[in-house]
This record gives sequence, structure tokens and C-alpha cells, in this order.
Amino acid sequence: MIVTAPVIVWFRHDFRLADNAALTAAVETGAPVLCIHILDDAAGQVAARWWLGRALESFDAALRPLDGGLHVFHGPAIRVLPAVVAATGAQAVFWNRRYDPEGRETDTRLKAMLKEQGTPAHSFAGALLHEPWTIRTRMGQPYHVFGAYWRAACQMGHERPPLPAPERIAFATLDPAGLPPTAEVGAVGREMRATGWTEGLEEAWTPGEAAAREALEQFLDGPLEDYARDRDFPARPATSGLSPFLCWGHITPAQIRQAAVAQPRAAGLAKFMAELGWRDFAWSVLFACPDLASRNLRPEFDAMAWRRDPDGLRAWQRGRTGYPLVDAGMRQLWRTGWMHNRVRMVAASFLVKHLLIDWREGERWFARTLVDYDPASNGMNWQWVAGTGVEAAPFFRMMNPLIQSRKFDPSGAYIRTWVPELAGLSDTQIHAPWLAGGVAGYPAPIVVHEAARERALAAWRALRGQADG
Repeated sequence: MIVTAPVIVWFRHDFRLADNAALTAAVETGAPVLCIHILDDAAGQVAARWWLGRALESFDAALRPLDGGLHVFHGPAIRVLPAVVAATGAQAVFWNRRYDPEGRETDTRLKAMLKEQGTPAHSFAGALLHEPWTIRTRMGQPYHVFGAYWRAACQMGHERPPLPAPERIAFATLDPAGLPPTAEVGAVGREMRATGWTEGLEEAWTPGEAAAREALEQFLDGPLEDYARDRDFPARPATSGLSPFLCWGHITPAQIRQAAVAQPRAAGLAKFMAELGWRDFAWSVLFACPDLASRNLRPEFDAMAWRRDPDGLRAWQRGRTGYPLVDAGMRQLWRTGWMHNRVRMVAASFLVKHLLIDWREGERWFARTLVDYDPASNGMNWQWVAGTGVEAAPFFRMMNPLIQSRKFDPSGAYIRTWVPELAGLSDTQIHAPWLAGGVAGYPAPIVVHEAARERALAAWRALRGQADG
């Protein structure tokens, strides 16, 4: 039995000790702290579930030297959390806010339910530089243009200093009697490893707070200086690689900002900070448009003549389109759960405009395969590529994968890494192997660029004609 009623900290996408407002507030109550996670099945998010499994293991390991641990429960949070509160007699519940539609709805309902039980629930900010509702136009409306949004955000300032990790935590002991179903901390990790699909993820990533700090330090010590110049070249170690650590809350934007601005002479600082701002912007868009992943924000695209092409979709998913840069990106995604941002744009444009496949098919595939998947960035960026969303690239602007390949991977180093069957080609031939007579085992292009461009433009003109009519 628990002698002293605890306070509960419910961890979701915030697996860290430092700059964790919910954890700090719970510790400051002086009551024993019960650290929990509620494991609810997330359909379709395979790579993200692998990361979750490793995050649970890593965070539990971080709590062990403090004489604590993470307690994992299984089931719908709307039932599990009130049951845990009732069984433990918890004085209060603490969590860090989440901003996705389902999460917001669940948290709102839980706050009301717990209040009825006489247990207060306290929520805190920490996942963003600015919460989604805080940056608004003079008319009180959400921004639809990033440049204006970011100027307003910078004028508001980013002064919240990150919190230190608690020096000591008094952990609650737990009697499992009467509690909802529990799961071992390592259960998700074992489940995912048993699929036989995660070897590349294991090689590419080490989830956890310590790994996030190390990644940040390595980025600030080198690539930040030339970030603005080199970030578009996928073969160069020029990006931070922090997106999955941010996604899962191993590190916060406030921590990154504090460390980055300490190097004010770094040439790439402004561009890097703007990328953090783009992430905030995406969450502000999702907050205003909860169906971002399923509805065209520009409704005229509801009449777009998207093609049903299962074979083309499958070729794109598996990196078998015949366009080396696209295929390299899609294979990198399949192997590591991550893809370089420039190549993400090229690969997404190819699906939407060369194959004329609905952008929502791509959004779902990225949700399945990205370790850094979040519904805000994924949905907004896909709509940006498709021309259907805020500040979107016009649909008639198609990325030519051959030009992009020659410009941003001129030596073919990135392609050789992920499409090894092309490694023997020259730096010139590797971008268009069909011009060199092809390579055994590598497919010919599944669509000719010029023909695909004409087809896409015809669909766009027809769409405009319907709109004008």
C-alpha cells in the first residue's frame, strides 16, 4: 500500500528530466512522485512506435539511479488515468501539454473527470517556443504566412529559460493491487524488434535525453556555422538530426535556443532558429485546422483529378521509381526512419505531381515510417508540396528530380549510399542511369518527366477551369 498519497506525472512526448515543467512542479509539491506512461496503440505509426519503445527504456534507465522508475499502464488513457488516480489516492496529476486534436480532446476530458473526483490536473508548456494560440495577427487571427508569423514571434521574444533537472526526486512506491493493466517498460521494444524491421533504426538512432544533448553539442560545434549554405546537400553532415529528439521530448526548443544563441557569430544561427520557428508555425496551423492531415486547406483542390495508381505508389514507397535521388530518399526513410529535408521535398513532389497521387497517401506513408513523425509538420509540409495548404508552393511548380539531383548531390555520394547498385556509375551518369543504358537490377523511370509534367499541368488547368466556371 502507498502510505503517503503521491502526485502523478504523466509522461507522453516529454521523456526528459531537464526542462520538464510538469516534473519540476510535481517535485516541488514535496509529495512522493509517481512517474507513469499510458501505452495506447497508435495505428499506422510503426517507426514512431519503435522510438517510443526505446524512449520508455531510456527514460526508465535515467530514473533508476535516482531510485525511481517509470510505470507503464496499458489501455485508453480516458479510462486508465482516473483508475490509477483512484487506486493510489493521488493528490494531483501533472502533465505537459500536447496540441494534436485527439490529445487536446482527451486532456480536456480528463481534466474535467479528475476535477469531479476531487483531484486537480495541472498542465504546462514546454514542447514549443510559443504555444499555438499565442502568435496572432492584429485581428486576433492565426497567421497563414510563415515570414509574418516568425517576425511576430521574434518580436514577442523567446525569454523562457529552460529549467534544470530536479536534483532529487522522492519517488512513490506502488502496490499493483487494484491498478489497471500494466506493461513492462521493455515490452514495446521487444515487440518492435520481433518484427525484424528495426535493424536500420537501431543502427541509426540512440533515443534518449543524453543522446539528444550529444547531438546538439556536435551540431553546435561544427555544422551550425555553415548550416544556411550546406543544409540542402544531403551527403553533407550539415543538419542537426534533432527532429526525433524534439518530437519525443528528449530535448526542448528552449534548451536548443539557449545553447545556440550562445554562439551568436555562427553564420547559420538565424536560419537554424527559423527552422525551429517553422515547427512552431506548423503546430499553430494544426491548432487552427485540426483536420490538417485529411482536408485540403484550399478547398478548390477537392475537385483535383488524383490518380489511383497502386503500382506507382508501391514503387515510390520502396524506392523503385527509376529516379535515383527520389529512390535514395525513400530507401533512407525505410532503413532509418528519417529522410533529409531537401530530399523529402523532392520525393513528395514526385508522388504528388509526377505520379499525380493524392498527397494524403504520402502523408500516411510518412506517418508510418518516420521516427520524427508529428501530425503538424507532416500534414502542413505535405500540403505545402501539393499546393493545397498555407503558404504553399504553386501546384504548377514541379521539382525536376534530375535537376535537383545534379544540383544538391553533384558527386552522387548520397545516391551511392542508398542506391548501391548505381555505385559504379560516374558522377555524371549516376543522376540519370537510363541515359547510360541502364543498370541491371535498377528500374527504368516509371514515368517520363516531360510527360508527367504535362499530365500534372493538364489536371491543374482543368481544376482552374472548374473553379472559374
